[in-house]
Amino acid sequence: MQGHSVFSLKVSSFSPFPSNPTYSSLPFKAAKLNSWGKRVLDSRVVNPFDYALNKPLLYFKVHATAAETDQPKWWEKNASNMVDIHSTQEFLDALSQAGDKLVIVEFYGTWCASCRALFPKVCMIAEKHPEILFIKVNFDENKSLCKSLNVKVLPYFHFYRGADGLLDSFSCSLAKLQKLKDAIENYNPAHAKES
Repeated sequence: MQGHSVFSLKVSSFSPFPSNPTYSSLPFKAAKLNSWGKRVLDSRVVNPFDYALNKPLLYFKVHATAAETDQPKWWEKNASNMVDIHSTQEFLDALSQAGDKLVIVEFYGTWCASCRALFPKVCMIAEKHPEILFIKVNFDENKSLCKSLNVKVLPYFHFYRGADGLLDSFSCSLAKLQKLKDAIENYNPAHAKES
């Protein structure tokens, strides 16, 4: 399992020039005049004539370090009845193996802020409904599948059941979470019998 990269920055100042600079001690060549009388530098880094020699020039060095953490990314956390899909064939196999179970498919993007905000709520709903199979489809890994299923907005949900096929499809965000809960109440006969 891959972890997050954690970066830390350390900024320190330094000066590439001596405290009492002279033109001969500067780390670049002096300027010369071109045929039109304009000043041209041999070095593109710093123009010594842009700075007063008695004022210090301040530079910064930035040191970055990276460390891997063992924490899973937000989309890698699953409830026990959640399945990650990585291909069209896996998607079709999961639907056929579900039989008459209600299957809820969530289409998400790892870069989608709305998907990330909604995901913990979807996991809680999945834990409350172990009789439902939740399938997660990463939009970026399965663009052709998403295009064939007309998924244009994320997060997007499809509801399937065996011979009935596609029961419903809609976009849902954290603000519209009730829409997802209402669809589960409507299409989940097992939950209706328990109530």
